[in-house]
Amino acid sequence: MVRRQVPNPREILELVQFKRPSLDARKRRLDAALTIEDLRAIAKRRTPAAAFDYTDGAAEGELSLRRARQAFQDIEFHPSILRDVSRVDTSTSVFGGPSALPFGIAPTGFTRLMHTQGESAGAAAAGAAGIPFTLSTLGTTSIEDVRAANPHGRNWFQLYVMKQREISYGLVERAAAAGFDTLFFTVDTPVAGARLRDTRNGFSIPPQLTVRTVANAVPRPWWWVDFLTTPKLEFASLSSTGGTVGELLDSAMDPSIDDEDLATIRAMWPGTIVVKGVQTVADAKRLADLGVDGIVLSNHGGRQLDRAPIPFHLLPEVVREVGSDLEVTLDTGIMNGADVVASVALGARFTFIGRAYLYGLMAGGRQGVDRAIAILADQVRRTMKLLEVTTLEELGPQHVTQLQRLVPRPRP
Repeated sequence: MVRRQVPNPREILELVQFKRPSLDARKRRLDAALTIEDLRAIAKRRTPAAAFDYTDGAAEGELSLRRARQAFQDIEFHPSILRDVSRVDTSTSVFGGPSALPFGIAPTGFTRLMHTQGESAGAAAAGAAGIPFTLSTLGTTSIEDVRAANPHGRNWFQLYVMKQREISYGLVERAAAAGFDTLFFTVDTPVAGARLRDTRNGFSIPPQLTVRTVANAVPRPWWWVDFLTTPKLEFASLSSTGGTVGELLDSAMDPSIDDEDLATIRAMWPGTIVVKGVQTVADAKRLADLGVDGIVLSNHGGRQLDRAPIPFHLLPEVVREVGSDLEVTLDTGIMNGADVVASVALGARFTFIGRAYLYGLMAGGRQGVDRAIAILADQVRRTMKLLEVTTLEELGPQHVTQLQRLVPRPRP
């Protein structure tokens, strides 16, 4: 039998706790976001469909992106036990310098379309967190302004070799002069992928005021007010705009680039050179023979060739073949700090976040990027503690099993 009693008012008062309401609406919504998916939901509510879909979408059927994300879900962790993990160290070194966390911000194009603070917000947030920031050739903030936003942090530059080679060469020289220490030579964009969401939305650069875009903007007036009351959208490398993203890429990119272009850029660049967009073991081995400093296993976030290889699946074999010769890093599909930890356990020296950072940017500008980094950092630390490792160096293949979902059929 349970003994009943008259409720004690003092005990009831001890249970009642009211949080002081915050008058800062941005802070309230960002504090409520516990995952990158939560930030994505906020971003979708606050951003016009064309700009959101440009960020969120991928090429054609978007299979490459879905498969990459699924690959991170299809893992099993194997924790150790009875180890003191009261303190963990998430710091690492990559491409000749330090990073406070095992992930950095990937290069993204047209970033001021997502939020007018654009790359400046990303660079400043990266600097505050002690992680690298990578500026895209198709960035909407200049090399020099990114350096001003992140004057003491590590800034990297992602290069497209364009038909007008002098444009690319000039960008290399400017990035070196601004103190950028690492150059990403990108090899997966001979032509633009078919990004069907952009076509269906009538998305162009700059955005056009049509009946459809105005109707979509009505519940999001803050985005258009912000866009129309800030400096004109300009690009780091392109002197002209107008047309879809695919049309701009096809007009600027050169499908004829080859090893000689890599050698030319390498001779010009005084720092670390990394090849971004590697998708086969054979190419990783060839680049190791060419003596590059590192590679990024990437299918461009699923935005180029649909049904492309899954970088996370390639990782273990590439590390076995070339990990002693160059630094192997990874992007595409990372939405959780556990994805980062799994990648490091299977041999990745470093990882990159693209959409995860942009969801935060769209959700709340610089504060939203800070929140995205904080969410991922907390997930990294918690996963390490639950695996009972205290440093990234302690992580190894024994901590992760990649479960099979897509199994290749034997070749004829």
